[in-house]
Amino acid sequence: MQRRFLSSFPAGAGGGKTLNHRRWCAKQVKKSNFQDTIDEVRTCIDSSDFVAVSLQNTGSYAAAWHRVSALDTPETAYMKAKYAAERYQIFQFALCPFTIRGSRLTVQPYNFHLFPRDELKLGMPSYSFSCQASRLTAMAREGFDFNTCIYEGISYLSRAQESASKFISGNPVLADPVTEPFSPSTVADTVFVGRVRSRVTSWKQTCTDSSSKIDEPLVKSLRRLVLGGEEHGSRPCLTIDVCSERQVQLILEMLAEFSDDIVPLLIPGKGRGTQAVRAVLTSSEEDKELFKKELRDLESEQNRRVRGFREVVELISTSRKPVVSQNSLNDFTFIHAKFLAPLPSNVDEFNSSLSSAFPNIVDLSQLMKEISPLRNITNVSAAMSCMNRFYAPVDVEVANQGSPVKLAEDHQIHGQNSLMISLLFAKLCMVLKAEPATIQSSDNFQAFGSDEYANTIDPCSGNPSDENVRIWSRNSRRVKSENLVFLWGLGKKMSAAVLKNVLQKLHPVFAEEFDVKFIDKSCAIVVFWNPGFSETFLNAVTNGEQLSDTLKEMVAEGLRATGYDTFKRACRLGFWESDLADALDKALESADAEADSETEASEIDRTRELMINFDEL
Repeated sequence: MQRRFLSSFPAGAGGGKTLNHRRWCAKQVKKSNFQDTIDEVRTCIDSSDFVAVSLQNTGSYAAAWHRVSALDTPETAYMKAKYAAERYQIFQFALCPFTIRGSRLTVQPYNFHLFPRDELKLGMPSYSFSCQASRLTAMAREGFDFNTCIYEGISYLSRAQESASKFISGNPVLADPVTEPFSPSTVADTVFVGRVRSRVTSWKQTCTDSSSKIDEPLVKSLRRLVLGGEEHGSRPCLTIDVCSERQVQLILEMLAEFSDDIVPLLIPGKGRGTQAVRAVLTSSEEDKELFKKELRDLESEQNRRVRGFREVVELISTSRKPVVSQNSLNDFTFIHAKFLAPLPSNVDEFNSSLSSAFPNIVDLSQLMKEISPLRNITNVSAAMSCMNRFYAPVDVEVANQGSPVKLAEDHQIHGQNSLMISLLFAKLCMVLKAEPATIQSSDNFQAFGSDEYANTIDPCSGNPSDENVRIWSRNSRRVKSENLVFLWGLGKKMSAAVLKNVLQKLHPVFAEEFDVKFIDKSCAIVVFWNPGFSETFLNAVTNGEQLSDTLKEMVAEGLRATGYDTFKRACRLGFWESDLADALDKALESADAEADSETEASEIDRTRELMINFDEL
């Protein structure tokens, strides 16, 4: 393995640039060299301390208000990330296992090209996905090869899809050993087990009877036809059809009586259930163990083919190494949706599900908030440039398995971002005077990720119940979400300053401190810093109380107002309109429809109480 040593210099000590990034080269992994690379990646992950990841997706957020911002609670932030992860697709997955020893950073970068296709003819994972024209244009400018992606991209199935594929393929599966007794509890169960036991006993006696081995082929065929015997490979077998999972368990418990030389297999049906149980007869204990090994090897090979790129995700998961991401909420909603299972409906279930696969996630964006100049930077390259003002020398050792990618001068090398995340993490640790080992768990990381600076969730360690939000990303002042009011239908375009001046003349609540900010061109948000004022204003607009003539006129012309709960409802129900105002309108209509249906239901119930039941007369 070829290694290349590069040096990182502080500003003023070696030029303006932190590092000659163009000399970095991640190994490009496609379908043609994927299998040859798996063992290499496994070794790299096992020998590393951390794993950095970075994704290249076909899109992120379709409208300005869809982006996760300081205004979001953990719940709404998750809903926004969930919407993007379910809509867009991953085209590149950059992976960089790395170790830090003092000021020495050793990195081993890879870049995997992905594309979902139904290679095994199972009906999965072929599905449609959205693409943002702006994102594809940016990828093309960076030299992204779409032909390579489509024709050489690595396919995959998620864990949930792999589980379903076992039933779709119809291949026999080795039955799990019976650990708990499942004795017949009814007469029908007893009769069923007795008949199957008699059939298995007769079949086994026939197969092991030495006199039957010299019979004519015709006699053997007739005996096999009568007893229902077949062959599984070169071994005799008996297939027993079942009608329910209860019968499956009864048969497996009964076959335990013949466990010395019979191995039970499950034959999947077209649905999710079991179609039959197959009893395979082996000639000896050694033959039985050999047969089980053959089945396990065959299943392992099948799983490897089915998993595709997910094999890499499983290597990261089983290693339990801390995973470093620049934006963990965005990255891990994509990873969960594509490689684990469909995303849960709420943030609590998401955190629980994700933590079982990736218990150790370090969010760089949270770590960056501990350094004042980096608090509002979301771009890794910009953060690297900003780090030049700090003395944080890092020697980078690149295990350069691949060849340099020849691109135009303004192009980035594919997979470079995960390597830059590794370097930025090392520099942040030096500036914060934190040992990397102390950041290897979510609990310890919380000491660096202060809640003062962000309310969006950090997977596995966020606080989903936090309802305090920030309005401006550059201002750490927080407000309870219940003190916010959304305004739309203003009639004419105006700035936030102009709207604030207008509001000051409309209602007494605006005589106290408040602020205004436009979320998008259609909707503004009013921040009441005094508790209770938001409710007072909403009641006034809804009921028409204490309204000035100007405000009455604005309401008549279409001015609408609502609280934060309506915004959360729009996110939860998936009203992802291009304008926030349209989404809030739909959320309010949905709430009204639910209220009407509840009223109708209660009226129906009251009516039923008055109905006469002639059977009771």
